[in-house]
Amino acid sequence: MRRVLVVLLSGLLVSIGLFPSATSSVLADQPSVAQSKQTEDVPLPTYTPPKKLTPRARVGGGLRGMDGNDPVIEAIVPDHVGLTVKKTPVLNWFISKPTTYQVIFTLNDTGLTKPIFEGPIPTPVRAGIQSIDLKDMDLALEPDVQYRWFVSVITDAKSPSKYIVAGGMIERCEFNECLIHEPVLTCDLQSVGKNATRGFWYDAMACLCQLIDLNPSDQILRRHRAGLLNQIGLHGVAEWDLRSIEAPVR
Repeated sequence: MRRVLVVLLSGLLVSIGLFPSATSSVLADQPSVAQSKQTEDVPLPTYTPPKKLTPRARVGGGLRGMDGNDPVIEAIVPDHVGLTVKKTPVLNWFISKPTTYQVIFTLNDTGLTKPIFEGPIPTPVRAGIQSIDLKDMDLALEPDVQYRWFVSVITDAKSPSKYIVAGGMIERCEFNECLIHEPVLTCDLQSVGKNATRGFWYDAMACLCQLIDLNPSDQILRRHRAGLLNQIGLHGVAEWDLRSIEAPVR
């Protein structure tokens, strides 16, 4: 009789919410719908170029002829000196198809005659946006120095004029000056938008590419990246990104 009373009392406590059931415990551990759809609430990023512009900084460009035998490459940069807050930023570039050609990366200080670095980087095994992490290459940028960088696909080692080349320019702002613009050092979709609005192109794009590498089928992330690419005139790469939503290639 005592056992029956205990069972009845426990059932009553559960029914009025004073004693959690096993089902309620499981539900409490699950994220809410709003949490699982956080990225849907983030507006598309808007890139604001720095006030001091150096125009015509992008080399290469235009994805015409993508059906040819050779790959087409693009530097994922605006057509002016892009800013970063990082000493060892990540640079991004696009290739239209895999290639067996050697790929060379070059980094120049615009105030020097010889390259700071010039050497091979891994040949892409698939089409899409690629990353060059300067930290992995033991390369660091000095503040308030403009650098020009290139990616070259060596189609004919005996004829440099036949190389397929793309590149851009980058400048690391001095840290105290950067603080005025409030850069965000974390990496999530919110920080992408904030850094893009504050003019830190390289930090915004590198973070967004990192997020897509971790979640290649995320349609929202790809739309955000395509939006930024369209804003700087890289419409062909943006179209490729949007097509990848239906047929992921990364």
